[in-house]
Amino acid sequence: MARALLIAAVASGQGKTSFTCALAHRLRRQGRRVRAFKVGPDFIDPCHLAAVTGAPVHNLDLWMVGEARCAQWLADAARQADWLLVEGAMGLFDGSPSAADLAARLALPVLAVIDAGAMAETFGALACGLRAYGAPRRLAWAGVAANRVAGEAHARMLRDSLPPGMPWLGHLDDGVPRLPERHLGLVEAHEMQARLPASWQALDAALHLDLAALQRLPAWHRPASLAPPSAPPPLLRGRTVAVARDTAFSFCYAANLDLLCDLGATVTTFSPLADEAVPPGADALYLPGGYPELHAATLARSTRFMTSLRDWHAAGRPLLAECGGMMVCARTLRDLEGRDHAMAGLLDATAEMGTRLAGIGLHAWDTPHGELRGHVFHYGQLHAHATLVPAARTRPQHHGRPEAVYRERGLTASFFHACFASNPEATAALFGA
Repeated sequence: MARALLIAAVASGQGKTSFTCALAHRLRRQGRRVRAFKVGPDFIDPCHLAAVTGAPVHNLDLWMVGEARCAQWLADAARQADWLLVEGAMGLFDGSPSAADLAARLALPVLAVIDAGAMAETFGALACGLRAYGAPRRLAWAGVAANRVAGEAHARMLRDSLPPGMPWLGHLDDGVPRLPERHLGLVEAHEMQARLPASWQALDAALHLDLAALQRLPAWHRPASLAPPSAPPPLLRGRTVAVARDTAFSFCYAANLDLLCDLGATVTTFSPLADEAVPPGADALYLPGGYPELHAATLARSTRFMTSLRDWHAAGRPLLAECGGMMVCARTLRDLEGRDHAMAGLLDATAEMGTRLAGIGLHAWDTPHGELRGHVFHYGQLHAHATLVPAARTRPQHHGRPEAVYRERGLTASFFHACFASNPEATAALFGA
């Protein structure tokens, strides 16, 4: 059986992704098979984890996905791997459910990564605080690691600040180039593909790791109380779903595509940026989110794609457009420089990119087939003209404002990113079942 580790931190920006990639690269270089996961809704970090492990990455979220399905994905991966690395989200206790909740429910040992770039003995205080705060959840602690360490003397100071019984598992040296970022997070892995091997090697070289201590962790087992989830009915059997997949349409959960296949569908992909038309044999169309604002001029010139999209919509065929996908369905997309680009015009609206976060958080949509869960994270806004009225609105799980859901012929469009596994029947209905 595989060993498992949840790599957490005290906040965002502490180096979780860098540490996880460094650890995955080191383990693979030593011949171990590694599978990675990401806590909570996120499209970008999983791309880097998938690239460094060479395997698909699923998002584990107790509310969106459910405890049983999260455990099943881990159990499936454990049969193919020696290590399961789960990268946390934000701080260990941030959000509801948090990474700590997931670790407690699924018996995942926690490794806390702390940015020690401007820190000395307070490192130990932070580590003690994390462990004490997590005591009511009965978290299993694998230990602590430091990021941005100036040298061996600094590392020794940090290590000596830890109390007895709190293992020091290593550190990452300071000065390693950070993975580049933009307004929605890290630059995606496929955009820096040529540079990734050198980045991983640099991270690996900067990683000082007590691998023997990690090897003493027990094998992970799915909690006995969690039975495997039932298989979804084959509601899309015999149907083909075309999915836009390129840099402009890259925000798509791997698990969403898996669920379409589990429903019986055949999934085929195409590239709007390459001006490819919607595949002629498709029965349904999926436009995920991504970065259309960075490629708006190219999309506006993609006449074959735009014509096929308009024809598809005019025929009333099933089309799900999420976030950036919805923006491409507007009449106009206004980019960050204020330039307007003509889009497909399926929605009587102007899509505009902003510089401030316009929506974030877990959301649910009450569909005719039950609650479909997912999340919202966008800087863009849709300025609907007088003729465009929402058919429904999502319901925030904690805070924020509801998001409009538009229905026009066979088109369903929203800033809401659906987690298909949360309701297979509602998902199948969106794609024409």
